[in-house]
Amino acid sequence: MSEVNRREFIRSSAAVLLGGSMVSSMSCASGAAESAASGPLFDISLAQWSLHRSLRAGQLDNLDFAGLARSRFGIGAVEYVNQFFMDKARDMAYLGEMKQRAEDAGVRNVLIMCDNEGMLGDPDDARRTEAVENHYKWVDAARFLGCHSIRVNAASRGSYDEQLALAADGLRRLGEYGAEQGINVIVENHGGLSSNGKWLAAVIQRVDMPTVGTLPDFGNFRLSGGNGQPEEWYDRYQGVQELMPYAKGVSAKSHAFDAEGNEVEIDYRRMLRIVLDAGYRGFVGIEYEGEIPEEEGILATKRLLERVREELTPEYRSQA
Repeated sequence: MSEVNRREFIRSSAAVLLGGSMVSSMSCASGAAESAASGPLFDISLAQWSLHRSLRAGQLDNLDFAGLARSRFGIGAVEYVNQFFMDKARDMAYLGEMKQRAEDAGVRNVLIMCDNEGMLGDPDDARRTEAVENHYKWVDAARFLGCHSIRVNAASRGSYDEQLALAADGLRRLGEYGAEQGINVIVENHGGLSSNGKWLAAVIQRVDMPTVGTLPDFGNFRLSGGNGQPEEWYDRYQGVQELMPYAKGVSAKSHAFDAEGNEVEIDYRRMLRIVLDAGYRGFVGIEYEGEIPEEEGILATKRLLERVREELTPEYRSQA
């Protein structure tokens, strides 16, 4: 099969997947289209990064994460981070235990966030290919666990246009493998040019595959600086709006809360209106990373999401 025909086959196969089990690019994350008329406007998942301090300190084991999401937080869907089982991607016994524990807890495995596998937009062709192939095992693991996606980064080097072309190339090649396995490849705004909503949207447009999309994060819009250096930020609301047409997941970042339970830096009502106005009805994942204890931060974020969802339901339900 020629490369052109192979790509057309993958594109057609991906379209079939989206038309069936994945529903559509807007609702594949949760199958929420089936309950759009009567179910919640969006479902809530828990990103494992919310507990990164406990995991790194050995106070929580990766295998116990799904059960804790259900028993402690009443959350029935989880988003894993590969850093916490980095050497287990091909360990079928271990993955089998993860899957069984999630099933026993009545928890759905949503996605795997993948880091530290190389730059998908590396200017060096060999290293870019290596980065693409490094992610294959996580696609396979996500498929085994029943996830719908892996979340990746679009890091690169060079000029604006050079990085756009390089990131699109790596994502397209990884997306082709993902499509063959029935797994989406989704990109988070996560530093550098990927935190520029216009740039990342242009990357996804250039890839032009229905199974390659975005995971807009409410908070990751710092373009440069930090660690004592002046910071440059992209407008978070503009960025989320630019990324939502391609979203197959949403990350509700949180750090701190005021006396009324609102996030002090992020207007959740404004953000969730942007999300809902885009037609998205999938999972919104809690990603807490503030200073108060992790459990408190997770519960505060959950209460805020539930409160805003309840406030917005009459308005958006009347539009259905």
